[in-house]
Formats: sequence, C-alpha cells, structure tokens
Amino acid sequence: MSEMTRRELLVSAVALPLTVGLRQEQPDRLPTLPDIWLTPWRVIGGPGADKLIVTRDRAPGGRHFGTSRIHNPTDRPVTVKEVVLFEVSLRTVPADALLYGEGFQMLTQTAGSVGSPVEAGSYTDEKHYRIPTASTAGGTRSFYGMMRIGNTLADRNQAIDQVPLWVLAFTSCRRFSGFFRFQGTSPLEVVVDTEGLTLGPGESWDLEDFSGGLEPRGLEYFAGLLAANHPPLKTAAPPTGWCSWYCFGPRVTAQNVLDNLDAIAKKIPGLTYIQIDDGYQPAMGDWLETGAAFGGDVRKVLDEITRRGYKPAIWVAPFVAEEQSHVFQQHPGWFVRDADEAPLRSDKVTFGGWRRGPWYALDGTHPEVQAHFERVFSTMRKEWGVSYFKLDANFWGAIHGGRFHDPRATRIEAYRRGMQAILKGAGDSFILGCNHPIWPSLGLIHGSRSSNDIKRTWDRIKTTAQQNLLRNWQNGRLWWNDPDAVVLTGDLPENEFLLHATAIYATGGMVLSGDDLTSIPEKRLAILKKLLPPTGVAAVFDDDNLRIGQIDLPDKRRLFCGFNWGDVPVTLTRRLYYTGEVTLKDFWTGETLGPVTNRLTLENMPPHSARLLEVVNG
Repeated sequence: MSEMTRRELLVSAVALPLTVGLRQEQPDRLPTLPDIWLTPWRVIGGPGADKLIVTRDRAPGGRHFGTSRIHNPTDRPVTVKEVVLFEVSLRTVPADALLYGEGFQMLTQTAGSVGSPVEAGSYTDEKHYRIPTASTAGGTRSFYGMMRIGNTLADRNQAIDQVPLWVLAFTSCRRFSGFFRFQGTSPLEVVVDTEGLTLGPGESWDLEDFSGGLEPRGLEYFAGLLAANHPPLKTAAPPTGWCSWYCFGPRVTAQNVLDNLDAIAKKIPGLTYIQIDDGYQPAMGDWLETGAAFGGDVRKVLDEITRRGYKPAIWVAPFVAEEQSHVFQQHPGWFVRDADEAPLRSDKVTFGGWRRGPWYALDGTHPEVQAHFERVFSTMRKEWGVSYFKLDANFWGAIHGGRFHDPRATRIEAYRRGMQAILKGAGDSFILGCNHPIWPSLGLIHGSRSSNDIKRTWDRIKTTAQQNLLRNWQNGRLWWNDPDAVVLTGDLPENEFLLHATAIYATGGMVLSGDDLTSIPEKRLAILKKLLPPTGVAAVFDDDNLRIGQIDLPDKRRLFCGFNWGDVPVTLTRRLYYTGEVTLKDFWTGETLGPVTNRLTLENMPPHSARLLEVVNG
C-alpha cells in the first residue's frame, strides 16, 4: 500500500463519526434493540457473585434502555469487580465498518474500523494511563462512555437522512464508569466497572443509565440524554482570552503577563480573559503561594488585569501535589493511600505526571480535602478576583489503584465530590476541565478541552484539529468545547496557519490566543480578530473524512469549511441543495467565488490547506 493511500485511509477512519452510519436499507448488518435485550447479563467478582441479580429497565416506549440495578439477595457480602449488562454480536458487521470510541480521559480517542482500530487521540488509557479496564490480553480494546459504528468505506457519501449511526452510550456517570469491551468480531460487551466494592447482604446499587440503537439524527439524541442526567453548567457564549503557556511555558513572569495585557488593550480588546498558566506557583499543590520565578506578586498582576477592565483567569491542578509541596508535607493524610496506608505515588499505578512528579492525588472523599478545595477557590474568587479557572490534571482526581477516606466510594465519586467542593468555592466563575476524565466531568464544568496541547508543527496542527472536530457534537450541548489555544506565530507556512484557524472556527468553541501578542505580525493578528467573537456553533460534516463541513449560524448565515489534510493537492466537491445561484465569499481574504449553482467545487486545494466560505446570498 502506498504512503498516500495509507494516510487517506487513516484520515477517513479518524473522521468517521459525525454524520455517517449504516444505510437504512441494510439494517441486518447490526443487531436490533430486541437482540441486545435478550443477551444475558453476568457479574464478575468474588465468591457469591453468581447469586447476585441484575435488573435492566427499558425506557418508556422501549426504543432505548434505561437504568439497571444489582441486588444481593444472600446473607453474605459479595465483592463485585464488574457487571456485564449486555453482549452485542458483531458477526454480521463488515471488518471495514468504521468505528469511534471515547476514552476514560480526555487524551484518548479510538477510530479506524471494526477490523483495524487506530489511535485518534494522543495518549492511551491502556499504555499511558495504565487503566486496568482499558484492555486485556489478546488485543481487546475498551471505549468509555460511548462508541459508534458507522458505514463501510464502500458506503461513503450517502445522504444524512439515509445513514444513521449505530450508537451505544452510557447516559449517566454518577458513581460508576461504563465502558465497552471490544475485540474484532467477538461479542462486544457493555460493562459497568464496580471497582471491586463490596455489595452487602440485601443491598442494591443503581448502575448507570445506558442507551443504544440506530440513530438517524447522529449523536444529538444521546447528548440530550446526557444533559438530562447531568444538567450542563452554562454561559451565554464561549469565552475568549489569552493564555501564557504557549509563548512562555512554566517560565512565565509577571512582566510577560503585563506586557501582553498592554498589547491586548491596544490591538485586540475582544480577548476578555487574561490567563496565567502553570509556572506562577512554587510547587505543584501550593496554589495560594507565589513562585520565586514569577518575578512579581500574583495578586498585583490579577488586580491590574481587573483594573484595566479585563477578567483574571488562572491555571490550577487541584487534585495533585508534589512531594516537596507544603500541602503534602503538612497534610499527608489528605492523599489517596496505597495498600500500606501511605500516600499513593501516582507512578506506581499510572502516569506519574508531566512536570515535577511523581505526583500524589488528593482524596476528594476526605472532608478536609473538600474544605481545602473550597477554601483555595473561594480565596482566588473573592480575594484574588479570579473568575475563570483552567483545571488541569483532573484525571488524577479519579486515580485508580488506591484507597479512599470513604471506603465505599468509587473513584468516580471521589472525583465528583472534589469537583463539587471546587465549584462551591469558585462561585460564579467559569470552570474549564483539562486532562480530565470525560464522562465523570459531566455537569461539573463549563468548558471541556477536546484535544491534546497545540504545538507549532504541522503534525500537531493536524492531529489536534481532527481530535477537536471529532467532538463537535458535544459543543453547546454538554459544555463549550475548548480546542486549545490559537497559535499564529512561528515558522509554519501560511496555508497551515489558515487550516489551524479554520479548524478552530469550525469547532464553534472557545477562542484563546497562545501567542506573545507584543510581537505578532499584523497579518496574523488580523486572522485572530476574525475568530472573534466565537460563534458557539460547530460544523457538521456530511462525509466520513472531515473534508467538507457546514456551519449554520443563529443569524441565518451559512458557511462551508473544506480541509485537505493530505500531502498532495485534492479537489473537493459538495452538493449545496440551493434552488438557484449563490455567491460565496472567502472568510479570510474576502475573495468572491461564484455564482455557484447546486454544487460547491474546491479545485486543486494545496496540501495542508483549508477554505472557509460564507454564503453571501441565497
């Protein structure tokens, strides 16, 4: 297979998801809902697990499933590792049927096909985060929260109303993590991870809500179910701002921030939040202290941001601390414990941390930790004036392999209790989740980071864009998506910067600049200005390779975005469904294209390029 063909197949696979699926005239390729309902359940655990009873309730009308429960009718406690709710046969599914699955944490995504899954995210639950349920021997994969199976490559470019997705989704995440264990054409298992907890005599647990089936409207229906179970935290529009990390990293100083504040006030006042990122603190965990390298008082910088009419924002990794931090040295009992009752070193069970590790994880079930969280964020909100918190390393709040202060709590509950304390302290602030467990964060964050960190390289521009666009269905329904910072300075060619900007626009999510705006070229600054204000509306792609998408704005404007992810020129076409001629205008250059009748054709698009076109009449 040529390198070009391999790349094209990968792009097609990675892009599956947003609007394509199996043809309605061929529904026998996947089992129907009654087929799933008739499969047996089973409990995996200690002695007596075979005596436990699982009940599975259907939602009204029988179209989708509802809540499940597990009950212990015996007079002895039983350890429960996991509950397999259903088994789904994939014997009739072609090996090249495309699939997509979410990860437990933000940086994991799986795409590809049933017969050949590929990693679409940057880091895996299995290898990087070493989550025990992520895989077993024999090439098994696990998807968390939701997965979908779409069309084969031979079925491409069907009309949206003819190609529904086949979706499986856990529509709640209150106490347990739901996942899908998958190995080629072997039966796919729908599983609830009960973490080896003990179910007492006569005791029952509510398991998580589950829904699944052919869905002609894509993922909107399932997003609605998730939002009903976990009402989203809402703001009127996605926020805008500036972030210090992508130009200064952990060496940021007070003067760096103030210099950029001057530039923003002069050049681009539409960036509302001024965010101090990682580097201001003396140690991971000591968030209310000022780092020696910061070169200034954090409070004074935040006050100056407010004085000039902007909103202070700050980076915090609330669930982690390094060994040399004051919080760890003074309160070792606050941390998740290992089998010897000592604080659990994160690198013993998972990734140890990307800076100043190995980290230790604060125990969200501990009342004193909850009070600590509330105090830290209340201080920052009320005394420091911070109204936007970028919460990073949240995954460690749901760390596996340890013991909690509350022995009956799951790691999902530990994380959610900690987050609820943070929310109480933060008051009316905007909360962004970053490097977080996706499903456990439902209803607890205003914004959700949807890709890996951006870098000024073509590979990272491309992969983060695709990761973000795969999650477009979440934007405005579960939270505002954060596609990470816009970076428009550096040595990349203009076409790659424009593709990056077009992808940011197509997410409909948050817009934060990551450049040193004291020295940004005027031409690049003009691109950044055009991204403001964010639309709040994500593009919908009607092919299976994220080549052409459509954006319908509330003010009736319509735009089309086209992407050439490959290394050779391509021509993209799309039917427009207009009755007459329309004129299109290039969003970035103002160039007019048209008149266009019925079909949009983007001739000979250069490699690594994108177009963003607005309909100006029609």
